[in-house]
Amino acid sequence: MKTPIAPVRWTPPPAPPVRHPQNVDVEVVELPGAGPEDTLIDDDGSVLTGLYDGRILRVSGDGKTISTLADTGGRPLGLEWLPDGKVLICDANRGLLTLDKNNRVSTLLSEIDGRPMRFCNNADVTEDGTIYFTDSSTRFGIDEWMADLLEHSTTGSVYRRTPDGAVTRLATGRGFPNGVALSADRTALFWAETATYGLYKLDLTADGAEPVQIATIPGLPDNIARGSDGLIWVAVGSPRNAVLDLLLPKHPVFRKLVWSLPDALKPKAADIIEIQAYDETGKLVHDLRAKHPHFHMPTGVRERNGKVWLGSIGTTSLATFPTP
Repeated sequence: MKTPIAPVRWTPPPAPPVRHPQNVDVEVVELPGAGPEDTLIDDDGSVLTGLYDGRILRVSGDGKTISTLADTGGRPLGLEWLPDGKVLICDANRGLLTLDKNNRVSTLLSEIDGRPMRFCNNADVTEDGTIYFTDSSTRFGIDEWMADLLEHSTTGSVYRRTPDGAVTRLATGRGFPNGVALSADRTALFWAETATYGLYKLDLTADGAEPVQIATIPGLPDNIARGSDGLIWVAVGSPRNAVLDLLLPKHPVFRKLVWSLPDALKPKAADIIEIQAYDETGKLVHDLRAKHPHFHMPTGVRERNGKVWLGSIGTTSLATFPTP
């Protein structure tokens, strides 16, 4: 049974002006499972990703060899390296997990202030093991992510966990905070908010600093990651939906009706691939678009040494292309 929604009115920002994205050609790697939400690149060029059924896969750089490393028993989303060589897993259902070199999964953090995390989503990590991460919603879990966007109740938060286990809430009341990336000098934190079409920056050196929106994304941003080129790469899950933009400021009953529709009739992600990259001031550097019959709805993006890898909750493939 669907969780009832209690929509909150919100007026979206104006849509960006007419864009002229650069077209890129992508190659895909078919996987033995669905929903590779994020990607993480190893030193040998292989790529790690997590599937809908809980498995963590390793894909060789040429895409020819795929092995299963572990099963989280949940829904793995964001992946990051920890300083000790373990993999940090943001599991939507189980919280922050670790995967060691012997492919053993352990729980690092499952609840905050006595409340189980409802939607642990994405993270970034400093050299000393401090983890910055998002819990996208206290209202809805991964299987009802669209409900959070329709409701727009902004119950998400951004947190910091230090190596001693202390957890601090850095921002709350956020509109589906999603991807996270640290600045090159680790003095600022960036995150994307899917529900507000925004890329935000928080000064970590000033106590009580408030996040500042530095860019408006022309769609629904998902994971972000700082590339080897120093840019903040943004996976745009789908362009802005005109129906959603129309309904958000209207009487809440209209969004309740949309939520009650069969899944086949609900708004869908566009059948295109859109990726952007920004510098740390919010200046757009790359605005990229592609189409492929076996890949759409990019939710994870990694740039490393001239190559970009994409994940997607809506496909059974990874995609890759050269950095423009």
